[in-house]
Formats: sequence, C-alpha cells, structure tokens
Amino acid sequence: MQLIQNYVNGKIVGPQSDAYLDNFEPATGEVYSQIADSDERDVDLAVEAAKAAFPAWSATSAEERFAVLMRLCGLIERDLEDLARAESRDNGKPVTLARTIDIPRAIANFHFYATAAMHLSNESYDTVGRNAINYTLRQPLGVVGCISPWNLPLYLFTWKIAPAIAAGCTVVAKPSEVTPMTAFMLSKLCIEAGLPPGVLNIVHGLGPKVGSAIVAHRDTKAISFTGGTRTGEEIARVAAPMFKKLSLELGGKNPNIIFADCNYDEMLATTIHSSFSNQGEICLCGSRIFVERPIYERFKKDFVTRVAALKVGDPSDWSTDVGAIVSKQHFDKIMSYIELAKTEGGTILTGGSEPGAIATGPRCTSGYFIQPTVVEGLPFDCRTNQEEIFGPVVTVMPFDTEDEVLGYANSVRYGLSATLWTEDLSRAHRMAASLEAGIVWINCWLLRDLRTPFGGVKDSGMGREGGFEALRFFTEEKNVCVRI
Repeated sequence: MQLIQNYVNGKIVGPQSDAYLDNFEPATGEVYSQIADSDERDVDLAVEAAKAAFPAWSATSAEERFAVLMRLCGLIERDLEDLARAESRDNGKPVTLARTIDIPRAIANFHFYATAAMHLSNESYDTVGRNAINYTLRQPLGVVGCISPWNLPLYLFTWKIAPAIAAGCTVVAKPSEVTPMTAFMLSKLCIEAGLPPGVLNIVHGLGPKVGSAIVAHRDTKAISFTGGTRTGEEIARVAAPMFKKLSLELGGKNPNIIFADCNYDEMLATTIHSSFSNQGEICLCGSRIFVERPIYERFKKDFVTRVAALKVGDPSDWSTDVGAIVSKQHFDKIMSYIELAKTEGGTILTGGSEPGAIATGPRCTSGYFIQPTVVEGLPFDCRTNQEEIFGPVVTVMPFDTEDEVLGYANSVRYGLSATLWTEDLSRAHRMAASLEAGIVWINCWLLRDLRTPFGGVKDSGMGREGGFEALRFFTEEKNVCVRI
C-alpha cells in the first residue's frame, strides 16, 4: 500500500499525526493507496520552510528561476506516460484524456510561466513640469497558499504553483485529498529538478484541516483557490479580514447556445466534448444546451444518438470515452440530481443510470460509473437548470429569439463560461457582449491561449488567472518617485 506523504522543506515526510486516509480508485471502488492526514502542525512546518526560503528565492534572477522550472518541464515530459496512468487511476478519467490533455497542460503551465517571468515589465512615468520620474516595482508577496481541486489534478495544481514560483514567491500548496497521486509524484520531480528546499511545499489532507489552516495562517499573504462556491465563500470570510489577496475560481453552470445558422457538423461534434469530457467534471462544460427552434428536433435526434454511442468503461482502456466518477460521494450527488430532474418534470432522453458490469468490464463492477445523461422538458429556472451538478448530465431546450435565450443563459447565479454557435458575425459580437461570463467561446470550446486572463463573474469567483494576470497577482506594486 503506497503512502502519499508531504513534501516540506525539500524532503518527503510523513504527517505529524502519523495518520493516513484511504485513497480510493474510482474505477474499482477499492482502496489502493493512503494519503497523509495532515493538520495545522504540518501547515506550520511548511509555512516556516517557505518563509526561510523566500529571501533567497525572491532574490534569484528570472533566468535562474527559468532554468529550474524548465528542468522540471523536462522531467514531467520524461515521465508523461507514468503520470497519465496515475492520473487516470486516481481520478477515474480515461487515460487518453490524461495523456493528451492533463499532463501536457501541466508541462505547458511551467513552460509558459518560466518564460513569462522574464518578460514581466514595470512602468515608468516622466512627470513633466515637476522634474520627477515615477516608476513601479513589482515585488513577490512572500509565502502564498495554493489550493487546487480534484477534477484536473496536475493540470490545475501546476496552473497555480507555476506563476507563484516564477514570480519569486514561495508556496504552501494543498492538492485535493480525493486525487493526490500526481501532486505526490511532482514533489519527487521537484527534488530531482533541484528546486531549492522550501520554495514549494505540498501538504496533503482534508480541507477542514489543511486547507483551512493555510487560509487562516497569519503568514500566508495570498490564497489562490479553485473549487466549489460554498468553500470559496468560507475562504473569503476568513481571509478578507486578514487583508489577504484572493483569487477564487469557483463553480459554473455554463450555457451552450446553438443558432440555426451554425456549422452543424462541427457544432455537434464539439458539443459532445463540451458536455461529457472528463465525465462532465470540468467547470467549463456546457451543461445547459439551448437550441434555436428550427433545428431543435434535428439536433435532439442526432445528439442523443451520438451520446448513447459513447463508450463508458475502464479508464485504463484506451478506447473508453467516459470513465468513472471521481468518488462515491460525488456519484451519489449526481444520481440525486438525475432523480431531481425527473421529479421536476424532465424526460430522460438517454442515460440516467449506471451502465452495469457488462458495459464497464469485470474489473470495474464496483466502480462509480454513470451513463451520459440528456434531459428534456425542464423549465429554465428549475433547480436542475440552476444548480451545478458537475457530472455527465446536460439539459436541452429550444428557444426562439436572442433576448429569450440571453435571459435563460444569464438566469443562474454563476458566470464562468459560455459557448455560442453562429455564423452571423454581428450576432456573435452582440451576444458575447451581453452574456454574463468570464469567457465566451464562439464556434469552439476549451480553446485556451495561456496569455489570456481566465476567471468568472457573479458566484463563479473573483480575480483572474492566466497570462500576466497571474504573475501580477503574486506580486505587490510599489511606486517609487524620484525628484530630479
């Protein structure tokens, strides 16, 4: 039984409690490793290590940080296959997805910020007529806390720690206790890459113990969190009175708006992905599909046929389209929403139940699998259409006018992303300006440029990640005025 331990001050160490939590493989429902059950004592040790490392690390040049992070990129690329298999086993996602999306994106995160740190510029102003020059300094904050979710484990973990380290901060990080394996593997690669002790510290364990301790610690200067809106609210309540900088990337209930003039074949293929990639466990998945009435019946027939043909099965099988739900708790939540949809008057067009042992294979008879589910006939303002399900469940409904569908799309408390399908350029710009979302994809989905800011509006969070926005978040501006 493998032990997943902490990474503190450059070493792999056990938790102060000497206690461990069971780590389940979603595809089998069986315990396959154990994770450190850490607490505030481990967080204290990690913060002290980060504080001790900060003066030297913040004084290193951008070129020196670049060299270390690029060595880490090379090691992740070297171990890509092992990391992909570990991610698939730990999370339940198809190994093909981990191999082509998750691990390559972790490499890209380190590569991008290793380079970006060398191009972060400061401003200067010639104060004409007053014989002065004003310039700004951007200085790393110090010790920062990074807390990442379970749906894209290494992908989103590195999305946080890479800009923090590149900016000159030192980090105390908590990966999700549900999917800790690749973060543990990364800690070993950090040692091999020669990352100085204390620059990155990884503390495993439960959110109420470890996450809360990181947020409440007096010496963490900023918190970057991705996860549920309710947890984000609690983090804000604790951190705001301490005047910590906050970046909160929270939930989503994203609309997918399809007009009759769309490129139909491309739209249909992409909508399959935007609905059910990673078992629908991506905060950017389009879970509410609105289709202009002239093509609604055609779309419904074609979409349901394609969804029903998706292969639900063992994540380790390279032919699997939809893997296992990440945990039994989350499985139960998703199934409860499917039942709710029925009670609210919805009709299940396909899916809506467990696929069974025959479909998933003998190894996975006790795993957490749900058929991709399509629901029709629900009002836009019912709970199923308003609350985040975060699973392989989508609703479909027709619309007639732009104003009508904008009302549907913007009716939820969330505002993370939206997808729009139309060949009308004027309509595309008009709709994009009116949609309440942090990112709008037009005739595409999940096409990301790492230079652009990422984040949501309303209850989908605050602040922006990505690009130079993330580097700026982990620094403090200082104005220096020199009179000549």
